[in-house]
Amino acid sequence: MSRIGKKPIPLPTGVKYEVKGNTVTVNGPKGQVKTHMPAGVKLEQKDGTLHVVRESDQYAAVHGLVRALVGNAVEGVTKGWTKELEIVGIGYRAELKGKEMVVFTLGFSHPIEFPLPSGISVAIDPKQTRLTVSGIDRQKVGQVAAEIHSLRPPDPYKQKGIRYLGERLKKKVGKTGAK
Repeated sequence: MSRIGKKPIPLPTGVKYEVKGNTVTVNGPKGQVKTHMPAGVKLEQKDGTLHVVRESDQYAAVHGLVRALVGNAVEGVTKGWTKELEIVGIGYRAELKGKEMVVFTLGFSHPIEFPLPSGISVAIDPKQTRLTVSGIDRQKVGQVAAEIHSLRPPDPYKQKGIRYLGERLKKKVGKTGAK
């Protein structure tokens, strides 16, 4: 049996969930998140917690998945999700243009304009080298952070580029002269 699937999901006050067909909608103080729930699994509420119950062992593969998705939705509407990125390199920076656009200067001949999807906000520190991507949908926050990271992945030789906060890079040695 799935260890993650057996774990109950704590349901804080002010958080409500609704199941319609194969969609679970979780409402909370920060907003609303919809997530997909495959057939063969259902949610039961017992004394302030949600339990994911599967109909038979045939649905064991999605048991832990549904628990993780619903748990992430509950945490998203109460606390929210964040990913932090840092920009390393001389002249590399980011600036906010309105609320839906981030403009990156990453050593290319042109600035890169990155439009933000709805439900995602970006905060940039005063030095313009640290970004915080935040929102209530964990998948969307992670996807936007990954797309920003891919604009200029960290270079293993000079260590320049956009990296996740705390990401450790292995520095490679460059070419050596002929002897």
